[in-house]
Amino acid sequence: MKDQVEMSSICGNDYLSVDYLRALQLERLRKTVAHTYENVAFFRNRLDELKLKPDDIRSLDDIRRLPFSKKVDLRDTYPFGLFACPLSEVVRLHASSGTTGKPIVVGYNEHDLEIWKEVVGRALLCTGLSSKDVVQVSYGYGLFTGGLGAHYGAEHIGATVVPTSGGNTQRQIMLMKDFGVTAICCTPSYFLFIAEKAVEQGIDLKTLPIKTGIFGAEPWTDQMRKLIEESTGIKAFDIYGLSEIIGPGVAIECPHQNGLHIFEDHFYPEIINPETGEVLPDGETGELVLTTLTKQAFPMIRYRTRDITRIISEPCACGRTLRRIARIATRSDDMFIIRGVNVFPSQIETALLSVEGILPHYNIILYTESGMDNIEVDVEINDKVFSDKVREIEMLNAKITRAIENIIGLRVKVKLVAPNTIQRSEGKAKRVFDHRVR
Repeated sequence: MKDQVEMSSICGNDYLSVDYLRALQLERLRKTVAHTYENVAFFRNRLDELKLKPDDIRSLDDIRRLPFSKKVDLRDTYPFGLFACPLSEVVRLHASSGTTGKPIVVGYNEHDLEIWKEVVGRALLCTGLSSKDVVQVSYGYGLFTGGLGAHYGAEHIGATVVPTSGGNTQRQIMLMKDFGVTAICCTPSYFLFIAEKAVEQGIDLKTLPIKTGIFGAEPWTDQMRKLIEESTGIKAFDIYGLSEIIGPGVAIECPHQNGLHIFEDHFYPEIINPETGEVLPDGETGELVLTTLTKQAFPMIRYRTRDITRIISEPCACGRTLRRIARIATRSDDMFIIRGVNVFPSQIETALLSVEGILPHYNIILYTESGMDNIEVDVEINDKVFSDKVREIEMLNAKITRAIENIIGLRVKVKLVAPNTIQRSEGKAKRVFDHRVR
């Protein structure tokens, strides 16, 4: 019989007293800064320019004296310039896709992999999963951190893992049914695709044992969560992570779904004004900055994630003392400006999913016409609506146009398209296509 994993043995740090947690964070911060200063020339040079030494970090507030790290730093030092240990001690490499240039490369030693297993395991337990669950991991395996991160975290709590990776959707559905899968880990857009294909095969996911979805790797809205939960009968949890910090397992929702608990004994969070770099108090919205407190091979000091959120410090009904971050639906670098108005893709998704009769598949196309930038939103409608009279379709188009305008303050071109005409994603969904004249 499989050993039962005691939740208390893995999740003890979820319930530390705040005073003890802050003392632990300071101790780990000082060690991390000293370790990074001694072993990463890039970081040491930056501190020397500021006339700072590791011993100058005497309180958690002193973290504000340290310089920020950015994604460009990882690309400028490609591939191993930010590693804090020799490659002979690195047992795993991961990397981003590199679609906007050279990929960012991150490394783990044995200690780091144990930390990663721990935080992903804690994340899964936080949602209510246990060693009794069968977890299908449909994130991509390989250089992307999602698949292997979820895989080892699920094994860490003693769950049965089905390592399907992404793609081959019909087989995913077959295994989900035949293996009695109770939880799935993937992007929310891919799960919607799985659910869509299941319906085509005459399979109602509500009749299967699956009860939990752990969704991440792309921003998604509460409207998308509602659609997933109502159409499939599962409970959908948002998990947060990024390769530069560790991968999945930085934060996750508990069953109360009122923000994502940060495993802040390993990752210290700050919120800053993205324009000025000023640190903002808990409760105010800004850019999330994270510092790793326990990683050895690839520590990150004050990494600017570009994710927009706020820290929730009020107690959670689940009893965890870990602070939370609000669900991340926008990134500062996802924003585009049209005729002086700041627009986020999540705003358009919120408007679309507020209108009955459309499907959660859409493209946002930015284009230039007569010297002016514009937005076109192509959105699928369901079979019933598509077969309606032209007048009804025109009315739906007008309704969607008004819904978007009410949220972003701009009138956009809306194009309704037939079901299954917008390409589905088996990984991170690509929503925005920028064809503007520069």
